[in-house]
Amino acid sequence: MEFTPAQLIQYNGTDPSKPIYVAIKGRVFDVTTGKSFYGPGGAYAMFAGKDASRALAKMSKNDDDVTPSLDGLTEKEMGVLSDWEKKFEAKYPVVGRVV
Repeated sequence: MEFTPAQLIQYNGTDPSKPIYVAIKGRVFDVTTGKSFYGPGGAYAMFAGKDASRALAKMSKNDDDVTPSLDGLTEKEMGVLSDWEKKFEAKYPVVGRVV
């Protein structure tokens, strides 16, 4: 499936009838099984329904960093992002892409 950012935001956990999605580098993961982390009130709820690539790379929960932009990230930050991506791949199914 392909999602625009406006469509992806609908999967942010506020509607209990919908799954919770988080994107990394444009790939959308179904993180519903991690609802306690990504659902409303969860420690990572700010990532739900968005591409959180930059925030994950920077290990940041700052709203300004919850963006797909990788501009200006250091090599170390890109490595951190790759580690996150591998963790998500091992734990959550990929359901689509952000377009």
